[in-house]
Amino acid sequence: MRMSKLFAKTLRNAPADADTPNHQLMLRAGLAQQLAAGIYSYLPVGWKVIRKIEQIIREEMDRAGGQEVMLPAIQPAELWEQSGRAETMADVLIHVHDRKEREFVLGPTHEEVVVDLFKREVQSYRDMPLMVYQIQTKFRDEARPRGGLMRVREFTMKDAYSFDTSWEALDDSYNAARNAYVRIFERCGVPTVPMLADSGAIGGRDSEEFIFITEVGESTVLLCPRCNYAATDEKADHKKRELPPEDPQPLEEVATPGQKTIDDLVHFLNVPHYKTLKAVFYETGGKPVFVAIRGDLEVNEAKLRNALKAVELTLLDDEGCEAFVEIGPGNTLSNLVKRIARGTPTERVEPA
Repeated sequence: MRMSKLFAKTLRNAPADADTPNHQLMLRAGLAQQLAAGIYSYLPVGWKVIRKIEQIIREEMDRAGGQEVMLPAIQPAELWEQSGRAETMADVLIHVHDRKEREFVLGPTHEEVVVDLFKREVQSYRDMPLMVYQIQTKFRDEARPRGGLMRVREFTMKDAYSFDTSWEALDDSYNAARNAYVRIFERCGVPTVPMLADSGAIGGRDSEEFIFITEVGESTVLLCPRCNYAATDEKADHKKRELPPEDPQPLEEVATPGQKTIDDLVHFLNVPHYKTLKAVFYETGGKPVFVAIRGDLEVNEAKLRNALKAVELTLLDDEGCEAFVEIGPGNTLSNLVKRIARGTPTERVEPA
């Protein structure tokens, strides 16, 4: 009987700390091994799979007119200061200093670097359009690494950048890259659906995500079988619910002792959810964010994040709220209104 000399071994059962199906299957198959939260070592079989996928990507990006480059993973912090994203992406940037105390960041993305490279290399508009791409390691200080390789602190990304002289030329470059992605997924045997998506901290006018439909994912998407509309819940347009017309009632203060949730309040006052207003607290950049929203709706965190020009939002629990203001569940809104009436400094943002 010949023993296998493969460096990694498969597992009969998934480790107890693997809480998602993809994470469990990855570990059982011996594809990768976790070193720390959000940091993984790729084992021989897993690395072989990655290299095959990379080769497919290279072939299709070259076919689309892309030219491969390799940009540095460590980047001067002043590039991020110049772009303004040292502040907007502060929550995920990992900072390092060299022996001369010069500040650098480990690249979470490469827009700043590729623009600097373009300025040095391209001398005339006649050199455009141009599209470059790379397959490079990225670093992001994720607050909550999770989902196996889905949201980690160190990961491999294929990112592409085009430089064009007009919106029409930009659309051509976008469509060339989009068609390349369609072919990449087809060759990998992964059925996906292109969907309108939020651009997030990267920004931009248009954005699409290629979604693999599964019941165990971490995103919610909206699909219309009649018109083929497809969008993530962060981006999807919607029609506001038409409420029954009625005359406004006189403003009065109503005591609601012991009512800590919207459901409690609805039953206590015998009113529908849409006639209530709930208060939700977030924290970003060390500052609290107060959101007031109709009781039958949920906060769209992506749109809120965009309105605040923030990268990360943290939903505050009761203890987190009390760290900023002396409030408790059930009386958050009334106490905040009183603080505003007393002249407590606040900032108001109305997301589009």
